[in-house]
Amino acid sequence: MSGRGRLALCAWAATLLAAAAMTPLVDAWTWLLQAAFLSAVVSGAGAAARRVPLARPLIVAGQAVLILLLLTLLFAREDALLGVVPGPDAGTRFGELLAAGAQDVGRYAIPAPATDGIMLMLIGGVLLIGLAVDALAVTYRSAAPAGLPLLALFSVAAGLSGGGAGWWWFPLAASGYLALLLAESRDRLSQWGRVFGGAPQRGGAGLDIEGGTARAPMRTGRRIGAAALGVALVVHWSLPSLGGGLIGQGGGGAGTGPGGGTINAVNPVVTLKDSLNQPESREWLKYKTNAKTTGDMYLRIMALDRFDGGAWKFSVREITDIPGELPRPEGLGDGVATTEVRTNISAAAAYRQGWLPMPYPASEVAVDGRWRFDPARRTIVGDRGQTTGGLQYSVTSLRVRPTAQQLAEAPKAPAALLEEYTRVPDTLPGDVRSTALRVTRGAANDYERAVALQDWFAADGGFSYDTEVDSGGGIQAISRFLKNKEGFCIHFSFSMAAMARTLGIPARVAVGFTPGSPAADGAMSVTNRDAHAWPELYFEGVGWTRFEPTPTRGSAPDYARAAIPSAGPSSPAEPEAAAPEEVPAAPSRSSDCSPQERRLGECGATAPQDVAAAGGEGPTLGSVLMWAGGIAAPAAVLLLPMLWRRRLRGLRLGSGGRTAEDAAARTLLVWQEVTDTAWDHGIVPDDSLSPRRAAARIVRLGGLEGAPADSVRRVARAVEQVLYAPRPAPGTGLAEDAERVRAGLGERAGRVGRLRALTLPRSGMRVVWACSERWGAVGDRVTAARRGLRDRAVAQLRRPLRHRG
Repeated sequence: MSGRGRLALCAWAATLLAAAAMTPLVDAWTWLLQAAFLSAVVSGAGAAARRVPLARPLIVAGQAVLILLLLTLLFAREDALLGVVPGPDAGTRFGELLAAGAQDVGRYAIPAPATDGIMLMLIGGVLLIGLAVDALAVTYRSAAPAGLPLLALFSVAAGLSGGGAGWWWFPLAASGYLALLLAESRDRLSQWGRVFGGAPQRGGAGLDIEGGTARAPMRTGRRIGAAALGVALVVHWSLPSLGGGLIGQGGGGAGTGPGGGTINAVNPVVTLKDSLNQPESREWLKYKTNAKTTGDMYLRIMALDRFDGGAWKFSVREITDIPGELPRPEGLGDGVATTEVRTNISAAAAYRQGWLPMPYPASEVAVDGRWRFDPARRTIVGDRGQTTGGLQYSVTSLRVRPTAQQLAEAPKAPAALLEEYTRVPDTLPGDVRSTALRVTRGAANDYERAVALQDWFAADGGFSYDTEVDSGGGIQAISRFLKNKEGFCIHFSFSMAAMARTLGIPARVAVGFTPGSPAADGAMSVTNRDAHAWPELYFEGVGWTRFEPTPTRGSAPDYARAAIPSAGPSSPAEPEAAAPEEVPAAPSRSSDCSPQERRLGECGATAPQDVAAAGGEGPTLGSVLMWAGGIAAPAAVLLLPMLWRRRLRGLRLGSGGRTAEDAAARTLLVWQEVTDTAWDHGIVPDDSLSPRRAAARIVRLGGLEGAPADSVRRVARAVEQVLYAPRPAPGTGLAEDAERVRAGLGERAGRVGRLRALTLPRSGMRVVWACSERWGAVGDRVTAARRGLRDRAVAQLRRPLRHRG
């Protein structure tokens, strides 16, 4: 391989190794395979352009144009000319995707779903960084500055992950950069001509006659690079002041729990504030229910259960497959009145997020797609990029109706639950607890304290609702809100839950939607303006219980009001009285939605329909074929060397032919098969030796004895007959001899050696050499043709001069 070819390959590998640090940021990692393939196409185009050759700025510009065409083909082919040439529509599509990607980056925490916008940003960014690295290291022959774009790529990955992407990504990215530097050093050194190497392999006094490569300096360079990388890692670990940097471990976040699966954590502050402040009301959900009233039909999405003093966050939890029937809600006793409610829900195509909005607590969920169950928070989360866009599903839930007496007499929560859900950081300002104590002075139990906090926020404390308020972040955020007394649901729910924890009441924050408003077709319509957050407090015997501290938003539950209706225990779950057993389905999507609005997903939710019960569905044919293809493709690539070697062995050891010339050629092919078999088992061929000396070397290094050793010598004698005898006598049984040699070498190599020789045969390097020679021959022909054109042009220019002379 030429010096520039090696440089291009190392530049491509260094870019991908640095980009690999971004795989934890996104749920699906297949984007890296797409980026690798497209980057290889761009690097190959650059290599071809440099062979022409073209001016270096033209090479870089051509690669940039190719990147634009590839991205158009991948993301905007429907809006492009011939599916690949970008125009104004494709430019608009790119703008929409980039805007959506930027919004998704702010909305989702890692690992985020692989939306089109995020995919464009990832793949496009990797291609641009790859272009910069290829231009600097290969086109302009300056590998050292290529570390800057590589560092920028790695820094983005480390920064977005909060430093928690894993320390191993740093040595992986650094090794790619070191390999690039070593490749450039080797290329520069080889330009001095023949250089001193290590011990001679094919004769000569310390010179590698074949390639002019410097093996000893390369070994020294690799050792220096490995030592420098090791020192960098050791220094990082040994100096605490460097912690939390690019290769440090960050704090927890959403991710894959011990039970497997992926949870995409939404940033509730960003999402809720953006939703509430949108200038237009957009329908996101529709639902129909057999509940008698919908005042308590809050659609809960997620629960934030980790409080760091400045914000409520989503902690990593174990998730499982959705069971046919969800377990009984935590802490709910048999003495509490419950009613079973059936709800059919439909999500708009434009409403895409990784949680399933549903009434709480759900007991059964029927939904299509890749969804998982989070038992601790009793939520349904999307797996591998699954979102709610255009989804229809059905939920059976319990309407829990505790009495004030049941809540007031609730026993103490279990110790483990108390320890987790009453934890507050030591840095929490003291006025949060002191205010909670002042507001709840005179309360006799946790229930009365919870109602006192709710009423103080909602009515008695002088708070006002304002979605434009920004009280900032950090540990002083709640203190500022309690002082300024202006905010929206996030501030009220965050503050009440934090204050409840300071009083020893288990608390967390739920995020979702208020019940919505009636639609013309009889369904309930939920819009972005209905996005909401509320605190959930735990009472043993009742479970997690909703409260409503936000003024002018939602409705306080009956058990938290001054006048509390009496209700006796019910059977485990009764259908809602005076309501139909089945939820009627509304008509289909409204006909006044234009095709343009429908294409953009702006038509709102379709009418909710009944969904079949979950559970018994197997994988679809498309998913089976996709998974089979995904497994077969890399397996086929890994099997290619073995299949090629098997095919070549069959050709070499086939029939000896009909003529003496065929038999002689077959003898030489059998000898080549023997030497390649020895090479596969670690005995590198030495072309400077005679067949007899080479056979003795194979026997000695391979530890052959008996029949295999005799077979090597017999094949060598047949080769000498073909090469040196005046009248060669063709050998017989040479194919069987070659098989005996292979069996003998494999027996001496052991199980691992045999597997290595079978799956990754070293003699496959002959294919690389052959391709390199052919590529060199093509280059020589192109050079000769270019020289011929130049000579003819010069001759044509000289001809008029001769006539004038």
